[in-house]
Amino acid sequence: MDSVTAFARYDEDRRQRLPFFPSTPEPREPFVTSPEKSPPPETANDQGLTRAITAARVAAETRGTDLVALDLRKLTPVFDYFVIATGTSRRQIHAMADEIELVLKQQFGDLKRGSEGYDEGRWIVLDYGDLVVHLLDAEAREFWDLEGLWSDARRVPLPDSIPQRAETETVAAQDVPPLPGSPE
Repeated sequence: MDSVTAFARYDEDRRQRLPFFPSTPEPREPFVTSPEKSPPPETANDQGLTRAITAARVAAETRGTDLVALDLRKLTPVFDYFVIATGTSRRQIHAMADEIELVLKQQFGDLKRGSEGYDEGRWIVLDYGDLVVHLLDAEAREFWDLEGLWSDARRVPLPDSIPQRAETETVAAQDVPPLPGSPE
């Protein structure tokens, strides 16, 4: 008896012993909602946008820099907005994450669905379903280049009080001043 036949017999025996194990899987509702169930992106609820701008404002208030908010509604059904911010240290990135979580909970009753990277502190992701907040240190942000990955996304204009990342921001090597005490 070959291994395929042996597995088929084992599987059939298991199905007979376990009455709750269906012989054929029942059809499930697809993960992506159908167009008639969800509003088109242009008319979607603006609460997601308000929450994205609020998260960007809180990140700026906790000294986050290079803030970007991206509208991803036309690109993916998984989430609507990204907010991306840069922090200068692990402690500061933690402070941004904690404060964003607190403000979104207080102002909108919004609880995060999950988070990643809090222990390492180089890239913290806060998942609120339709809003995903990325808090990165400068090195991780440059390496992962989320704006480049989602370059087709529309940038959300943020209020003037929020320091935003320039559309194309590159620093030439000759523009970087030498460190004190280093040979030029």
